[in-house]
Amino acid sequence: MTVTGVRARARIVARPDGRGGTALPVLDGEGPLALRRTRSTGAGAKVMVVGAMSGPLGGDRFTLSARVEEGARLHVGSAAATLALPGQAEGEARYDVRLDVAAGAELRWLPEQLISADGSDLYITTRAELAAGARLVLREEQVLGRAGEPPGRLTSRLTVRVAGRTVLDQELSCGPGAPGGWDGPAVLAGHRAVGQLVVVRPEFAERPVQARMLGESAALIPLAGPAALVSAVASDALRLRRLLDEALTGLG
Repeated sequence: MTVTGVRARARIVARPDGRGGTALPVLDGEGPLALRRTRSTGAGAKVMVVGAMSGPLGGDRFTLSARVEEGARLHVGSAAATLALPGQAEGEARYDVRLDVAAGAELRWLPEQLISADGSDLYITTRAELAAGARLVLREEQVLGRAGEPPGRLTSRLTVRVAGRTVLDQELSCGPGAPGGWDGPAVLAGHRAVGQLVVVRPEFAERPVQARMLGESAALIPLAGPAALVSAVASDALRLRRLLDEALTGLG
């Protein structure tokens, strides 16, 4: 018998409701990508990704997309960490995130951590396409292994484009079978948690952020166009979150 992984898709569309708020005409999730609108304040809408199943497991294919139309504001989070696990199906699991933000729209993409469990094999891609004048706060956090265990294989690619121009395209591969040096002093230096924070604001085009270290294990880096990147490593998920939260607060 051939075992195949789970295929699951979820889609969010946010647009102005005509009354100063944000409507969600499309909020469609299946299987492990269940979506729930939660209480929000102000003009924005808030959506949580609620994991209805374990995963992604080996062989699974997940796709999550969100489109924020002009004038809308959307905040997307998750109810719990995503746990990549080994599965019965052969081959890596795939998790693809696609984000589309129109001019004058704002997206805050702030999921919980992704944990790479021993024996798992996950390739996750996040691609954000922003029109000129769009706003974005995007956080990624990866934790290598649960407490007391080695990590699985994890490859993460993050691409951000603004007005048709690529401002960030980076890939990190960790764990068994990853290119040598991923845990060395030039990359993770033995840390178990790694994260990125991408902030896109139109005002950064006129007043770019200044590159600087944020303590010993985080850095603020200006990107081409109206964007900035915070890159950080930490010994655990809590310390990583604290570093990224402090960096976001410092950006105002």
